[in-house]
Amino acid sequence: MKIGVLSDTHGYLHPDSFRFFEKCDEIWHAGDIGNYDIINELQCIAPVKAVYGNCDDWDVREHLTESLVFDCQQHRIALMHIVGNGNFYQGKALQIIRDEKPTIFVAGHSHILKIMHDERNHLLFMNPGAAGRYGIHTRLTFLRFEIEDKVIKNLEIYDEPK
Repeated sequence: MKIGVLSDTHGYLHPDSFRFFEKCDEIWHAGDIGNYDIINELQCIAPVKAVYGNCDDWDVREHLTESLVFDCQQHRIALMHIVGNGNFYQGKALQIIRDEKPTIFVAGHSHILKIMHDERNHLLFMNPGAAGRYGIHTRLTFLRFEIEDKVIKNLEIYDEPK
């Protein structure tokens, strides 16, 4: 399965995201979407799994949850906006790690691209950075990769100045 991952669009969907995600089987959005039109646009490319973020209003929150846990191939995925940084996790995220034992945890919020193996919790931590124009970041970033059974491969990063 080819997966696209983004976060912190804040109501802006970069025109290159359509080309970048066009062959994806699913797109995961880790919150601060901005408005539900972003989800509708992404669904024109591929099915979307998404959570709301702290800046999302009721337009988004009425359709989505704060966290989402699901299976993809042989991985347990956790998706949540405010998680931590892969070395430290906030309370709700830590509870998900303890209860659900995800092998991949996708976060947003920091606007900082970070992908790391968390050996202590036996998971891959992913924060795709920020795909929107609003925020403190200086780069627009989003990801795509493939999951084949347990193997995660062909990670690609879209990265350009904001």
